[in-house]
Amino acid sequence: MSNALLLMFSILATGMAIRVPIAFSMLAGGIAYLIFKGQDLGLAAEQILNGLYNGYILLAVPLFIFAANVMNAGTISTRLFDFAKVLVGRMRGGLAQVDIMVSVIFSGMSGSAIADAAGPGLVTIKEMLKKPEYTPGFAGAVVVASATIGPIIPPSIPMVIYALVSGTSVGALFLGGVIPGLLMAVFLMMGVHWVAVKRNMPRDTSVKWADVPSIVMRGLLPLSLPVVLLTGIYSGAFTPTEAAAVAALHALVLAGVVYRALDWKGLFAVTLESARASTVVTLIIASAYLMNYVFTAEGVPQHMAEWVGGMGLTKVQFLLLVNVMMLVLGCFLDVSVILLVFVPMLIPAAKLLGVDLVHFGVVAVVNMMIGMIHPPFGMLLFVTNALTGIPLKEMIREGWLFVGILIAALMLFTFVPQIVLWLPQTMGYKTI
Repeated sequence: MSNALLLMFSILATGMAIRVPIAFSMLAGGIAYLIFKGQDLGLAAEQILNGLYNGYILLAVPLFIFAANVMNAGTISTRLFDFAKVLVGRMRGGLAQVDIMVSVIFSGMSGSAIADAAGPGLVTIKEMLKKPEYTPGFAGAVVVASATIGPIIPPSIPMVIYALVSGTSVGALFLGGVIPGLLMAVFLMMGVHWVAVKRNMPRDTSVKWADVPSIVMRGLLPLSLPVVLLTGIYSGAFTPTEAAAVAALHALVLAGVVYRALDWKGLFAVTLESARASTVVTLIIASAYLMNYVFTAEGVPQHMAEWVGGMGLTKVQFLLLVNVMMLVLGCFLDVSVILLVFVPMLIPAAKLLGVDLVHFGVVAVVNMMIGMIHPPFGMLLFVTNALTGIPLKEMIREGWLFVGILIAALMLFTFVPQIVLWLPQTMGYKTI
């Protein structure tokens, strides 16, 4: 490791330690590297602007953020909750099962774990806390665990970013996440059932059979969005990036025109929040371009590939190593940082070993989602704590079961690549 690279990492680590926003810490480290190497500081602007200008796919990120915020501001989350209650509400631990089902449905609309926890998740927690059999910690743990499904089932903001850094097909990645996302939901529902039986939770019977038709009708229009998106993408009617615009328009029409749940004041607030969130993501992406220039100049990806190649690892051993590395990084770093800084360093090694990049991408994103629900970083834990006031220690205590379940699912996806690749291959994707 050169002195310049060591300086960059030192500044980055120091910035993170004193809680400087991660984007500014990355920029400061990259600029310090250029100064130490005696290179033109204009390289920073050049790398950032070229990356953003050529990153057409990045347009999907703010549009999916806007779509999710519109759905949460309207009555869409509540309608989805009522619909899911009809489907699984009468199971043991019914409201917890409803939350998982809502997450599956909502994941086909937003692509964001945080949007899931802050929207449908908040609705479910409020309902669960009305029942004495659901402790606050259990309610919060179920919500944060089920929210991890959001970026796995398409559309997915992390997969869009992964496609940007890896050059992989967004459509293939979206398809690759469908079966893993559904399996994650099944595993979590089995975990909830086990807890419900152990704690003798009653079945929910609050939905009357006479109300079922009207509840289903209320949920049909929101349910049409995943169908529209997937049909449009895989029929060639629009690209995954354009699908984000379709999702935003669909959500806006439903919330503002059909349901009249979003007035001009609400729309302004949603737009402002979406702009703020998009700016945060864009700043991280912009600073990551500079960091990636540094890594390329230092030959880090090539050295990483040579190091992995010299270890004589098989594909599965490499993926297990990546799993351990990302699970550890997920304890401390944001998903965007892992995606934009560390994943590009691993891609050459994955290619060298013949690991399919769609499989690698889905496994990586599942890893990062698990990182969002375990301490000490656990972004979803902090978001849910801020929105509901449920103590972190209670969610963490109840959440270890779900972390273990999701890691078991991750191992299954790691050892059986066809779980990820079967659907993309069926739709024409050629494994490299």
